[in-house]
Amino acid sequence: MTEWLSRTELLLGEEKIKGLQQSNVLVVGLGGVGAYAAEMICRAGVGSMTIVDGDMINSSNRNRQLPALVSTDGRPKAVVMGERLLDINPGLNLTVLQEYIRDERIVEILDRGFDYVVDAIDTLSPKIFLIYHSVQRNLPVVSSMGAGGKRDTSLIKISDISESYNCKLARILRKRLHKLGIREGVKVVFSPEPVPGESIIRVEGERNKKSNVGTISFMPPAFGCAIASVVINDLT
Repeated sequence: MTEWLSRTELLLGEEKIKGLQQSNVLVVGLGGVGAYAAEMICRAGVGSMTIVDGDMINSSNRNRQLPALVSTDGRPKAVVMGERLLDINPGLNLTVLQEYIRDERIVEILDRGFDYVVDAIDTLSPKIFLIYHSVQRNLPVVSSMGAGGKRDTSLIKISDISESYNCKLARILRKRLHKLGIREGVKVVFSPEPVPGESIIRVEGERNKKSNVGTISFMPPAFGCAIASVVINDLT
């Protein structure tokens, strides 16, 4: 056992640590939620990871996103997070994909085989596609619902998607997945906290989004940590 995992071994035991080191996790989306999920999964000792994101870091990310610093402005999120994860665990078997994935590319990536899939995608269509094809392959998947416009971490919940409520994104996702024959079997992290209308503004010219929602520093990381807890607890 490497020294850096000694405290985790005290909690989980040697056999479960060995199991994590033999596990392979896919994290798609490295924004406010996904980057924290990826880092916590890495710090828990998962031995192989694939991280995916096509975005560049910009100054508006610094209020909530792990890789966003003055020194990383303009750099690819996936590349910065890849460097960070390898600085935590140089022995990590890491694949970094700096790209927006959709349709057949998602299928191609999933067919590489994973023990867990983390969906932290903001855009609806690839989000649904990733979840659907993960379920079709019997891959455990946990999906982040909207953390924007929320401020109360005590309201964060982990449940099957069929039990989610008072979350606009979860409602839309349920409806779309129902049409694809999926009503349960997908874990989600969500909050039923109402989103104030004044925290949402319309935007134009932005890739993959029609509006911006106000965010606070601690809420997306809390979602990310909850997602990581699902992955690690299920794997062990």
